[in-house]
Amino acid sequence: MGDGSFEKVLYEVAGGVATVTLNDPEKRNMLSGQMLADLVAAMETARDSEAVRAVVLTGAGEKVFCAGADLGGFAADASLIQKHYASDLFLEFFRLMPRLGKPSLCAVNGHVLAGGLGLALSCDLVIAKEGALFATPEINVGAFPYMIMALIFRDVPRKKVNEMMLLGDRMSAAEAVSFGLANKAVPAAEFDAAVADWATRLAAKSPLLMKLGHDAMYRQADMPVDDALEYLRSQLSLTLTTEDLREGVAAFFEKREPRWRGR
Repeated sequence: MGDGSFEKVLYEVAGGVATVTLNDPEKRNMLSGQMLADLVAAMETARDSEAVRAVVLTGAGEKVFCAGADLGGFAADASLIQKHYASDLFLEFFRLMPRLGKPSLCAVNGHVLAGGLGLALSCDLVIAKEGALFATPEINVGAFPYMIMALIFRDVPRKKVNEMMLLGDRMSAAEAVSFGLANKAVPAAEFDAAVADWATRLAAKSPLLMKLGHDAMYRQADMPVDDALEYLRSQLSLTLTTEDLREGVAAFFEKREPRWRGR
């Protein structure tokens, strides 16, 4: 069923999964201001909806998931300060994704380039269709992948990141998996089923425990280890108070599916 109306993004919810689709295939789903605004709004809608337990991000069309920022904006007749603040929506999206409180899966159905790679890496999981290429080609047009650098360096070995950014070469979906840019690459014929399988499994978990665990994953990541351990112990203690934990344990011993209550 459709649950949102946006100009450049499609938003649908079914079976507890919100599917957010970049919808400007004629322009290779480039990240215009309108596209980014719609994308942020769609993710906020998913975050705030009790009907949504997992989010899938994908792109319309067969060849390109997202070609990155609209390069025309770089040369637009606008002041430097206007161009500077035009990037606010990138920051808003990158900050929003770790705070969704729900798992996100990027279905890379085509080439993922430049800022589009930032979108993919903002998701918790990435499934790539074989044939999709990954790249940060900004250096080839006299730019640099500044906005997504912080994300890439947290997922990929440093020397490989340096190679990607300084040479601008493309890598295959299989190479992307080997270097930590994606979880797995699957043949085109199996792609939709693989995405649906993971999305369904994510949506089947306790929404309460998923939120607690998802928040903890990101909050502890950059803490000193002693601080992280103390924080994580507090989250464990909080988890021990929930009905869903007791239900999950009971279902395990009774060999049945759990009935989550979200409390």
